[in-house]
Amino acid sequence: MITIGLTGGIGMGKTTTAALFEGEGIPVWDADKAVHRLYSPRGFGVAPILERFPGVGGPLGGINRALLAEAVLGKPAELKALEEIVHPLVAADQRGFLEAQERAGAEIVLLDIPLLLENNPDRSEGIVVVCSAPEDVRKARVLARPGMTEEKYAAILSAQMPEEEKLKLADYIVPTGEGFEVAREKVREILADIRAKALDAGGK
Repeated sequence: MITIGLTGGIGMGKTTTAALFEGEGIPVWDADKAVHRLYSPRGFGVAPILERFPGVGGPLGGINRALLAEAVLGKPAELKALEEIVHPLVAADQRGFLEAQERAGAEIVLLDIPLLLENNPDRSEGIVVVCSAPEDVRKARVLARPGMTEEKYAAILSAQMPEEEKLKLADYIVPTGEGFEVAREKVREILADIRAKALDAGGK
């Protein structure tokens, strides 16, 4: 089974790109959705997070992500404490996905991970695909999100690997600032190339 790691900085169109891969029949595991599951009322992350960060609970149970973000954004020690709780739980969720897909006989799977290269510089996901867009496009996308401010945007950027470094580590790049059709065609080209290389490797 071939594993693709998809990443890109905030506002780079990663969610749309993951959906394009899914539209081509590729099973997708989304790290952000895994975190949402952990933060839901019955999620495994709720109890340890509330123990460490009291006051970030949601009105219906679970974790209020906005309050949690306020508790850690711009506070390296607090962010590290949160990561020590969440990362092992997310890793377990990912392993479950991979095991299930392997049992199902999947040819290729995609792991959608925002901090793939920051947390995994040795690129153990194998094939790395990076989404990219011009800075003005990226910033406009992010600032259009509810509750986003220039200060929050700057804080998020500071925690991410610079774009030029990500692009150097990429096996493939998907341009997301040139329209949906351009991105979709690039995804199809990437999958065709990966399959062709797998066939060549199998024939040797």
